[in-house]
Amino acid sequence: MIEAAKAYITDLFAGNAGGHDAAHSLRVYKNAMAIAETEAGCDREVVALAALLHDADDHKLFHTAHNENARRFLGAQPLGEEKTEAVIEAINAVSFSQNRGRRPATQEGRIVQDADRLDAIGAIGIARTFAYGGEHARPLCASVQHFFDKLLLLKDEMNTAAARAIAEKRHAFMLSFLSALQEETGMGAGEPDEEAQV
Repeated sequence: MIEAAKAYITDLFAGNAGGHDAAHSLRVYKNAMAIAETEAGCDREVVALAALLHDADDHKLFHTAHNENARRFLGAQPLGEEKTEAVIEAINAVSFSQNRGRRPATQEGRIVQDADRLDAIGAIGIARTFAYGGEHARPLCASVQHFFDKLLLLKDEMNTAAARAIAEKRHAFMLSFLSALQEETGMGAGEPDEEAQV
């Protein structure tokens, strides 16, 4: 089932090069499974499926409703309604813009949210930010502003101890990058954008 989910998202995200692609989902899956190893009592199957499918209905990529793409895959698996809904609940806990200030209700949701947020920071977060900005014709300053609107906030919003430890290192790397960028370009932060991109 996990291999089938990997194949499904590979097809689903074919042609996307803006940072929300199959490679991103696979990294989130890897992060999530590593965090799950440190979290006793979590349902690893729910964690794995939610991590792989967490962007399957991302509003920036798809015009779907009610987790249509994720449910299409899950409905074809021998999961049962209860586990399917647990996966959907974890998926819906991930979004930064839709979940500001709210801690996911389930352990699985907290793990997957942390796993996704870890892929938004550090070296990979920097790369994804500029890939997304380039794909959407954003000026360089808008991509830099995204660090202050969202990415530098994530370290303090992690749910699990394992994610917090990783986030500390990635956060420090981003600060080092921004310091070098400001030294080279003079580019700094403006006012936070209330509609920070997810």
